[in-house]
Amino acid sequence: MIDYFQEILSTLKQNRLRAIMTGFSVAWGIFMLIILLGSGKGLENGMEFNFKNTSKNALWIWSRRTQVAHDGLKAGRRINFTVADGEMLQRKFEDDMDNFSGRFHLWGDFPVTYKNEYGDFRIEGIMPEFKKIQLVDMVQGRYINDLDIKKHRKSVIISEPVKKHLFKDEEAIGQYIRISGVPFMVVGIFQDPEDKDRKQCYMPLTTTQRIFNGNNRLTEMAIATNATTVAENQRIEEEVRNMLIERHRVAPEDKQAIGIWNTLESFKQAQGVFAGIRMFVWVIGIMTIIAGIVGVSNIMIILVKERTKEIGIRKAIGATPFSIIRLVLSESVLITALAGFFGLVAGMGLLAGVSAILQQIAVENQDVQRAFFNPSADLGVAVSALVILVTAGLIAGYIPARKASAIRPIEALHDE
Repeated sequence: MIDYFQEILSTLKQNRLRAIMTGFSVAWGIFMLIILLGSGKGLENGMEFNFKNTSKNALWIWSRRTQVAHDGLKAGRRINFTVADGEMLQRKFEDDMDNFSGRFHLWGDFPVTYKNEYGDFRIEGIMPEFKKIQLVDMVQGRYINDLDIKKHRKSVIISEPVKKHLFKDEEAIGQYIRISGVPFMVVGIFQDPEDKDRKQCYMPLTTTQRIFNGNNRLTEMAIATNATTVAENQRIEEEVRNMLIERHRVAPEDKQAIGIWNTLESFKQAQGVFAGIRMFVWVIGIMTIIAGIVGVSNIMIILVKERTKEIGIRKAIGATPFSIIRLVLSESVLITALAGFFGLVAGMGLLAGVSAILQQIAVENQDVQRAFFNPSADLGVAVSALVILVTAGLIAGYIPARKASAIRPIEALHDE
């Protein structure tokens, strides 16, 4: 067996440059396949990160100004949602929704103090169900609950950056902070998985409306539907829009007055785009590998032609057709296996290096994760590609191997 392996290596050494160039074309093919797959995965991870902190079948509804005069009302009128709008949506779409939450923004940053510490942070009033629509990780304490809403409690949950800014290493749960001079008790600390640096405070919706002159207004409404398809979510979206248009006397053709973001539609569209990218990546990668395999086949044909006399002598002294086929195929497989392995290792290594660098950068810049993050190729897919590559090497070498096994000794010696 060792002699047989040495013979193959000796043959390849005699045509070293040719073998290296052939191996390079194969290695480059699988290297590019791995890099393309990893890049596609990195883009897909970035897309999924954008949906990480929100329900994937939600409707986000906000109001704007009318663009068209309607029903005796002038254009430019500001639409204001109220708690009554939210209650009507819950009744109307009870069978279509899993969760609903109104939201009241306090525009701009508000002054927040604790003892001698001070900062300006974002303030929002929310409902308990908001946690199931806008996803956050509770680090300590609890979320806003129903009693907070019913009793107008001055409770607040703060993000980790706010806690670090105001409390440093001190315990925050149970302590009171002042928001615009009003005391609120900290009942929970959360982390936003999308933006860990976000300086945010959430309070009960009813408390926020009462203290900050919100009356019964809502700046935004969010619905988590139970739809499983884009068509279902689009149907709910259209019905919600029509109901709000009628309720607030907006022209049906006025598409600017009420804004709705259908996250399921956006998510499915993004998935469709990346499915196309994956298909494109596979086509390009496979074509590159095929080009390398064709190169191996051509080299094997040339090698058989150059070694016609040697093959004739082998057959004259008793070599069987199978032994000739095995010799030629072994050279083909050795080239494709070694070259494919090096291409695979190089591709996986490069992806691992890029992923480590991006993770380090993402610690300081969350925008990296939103665009391109953790590029990686599945190891199973990579190994499968290598197996396919070796199999293709066998197929590529079989035709010249059959041709070599069919050479007659007298013809081979005569041709030389």
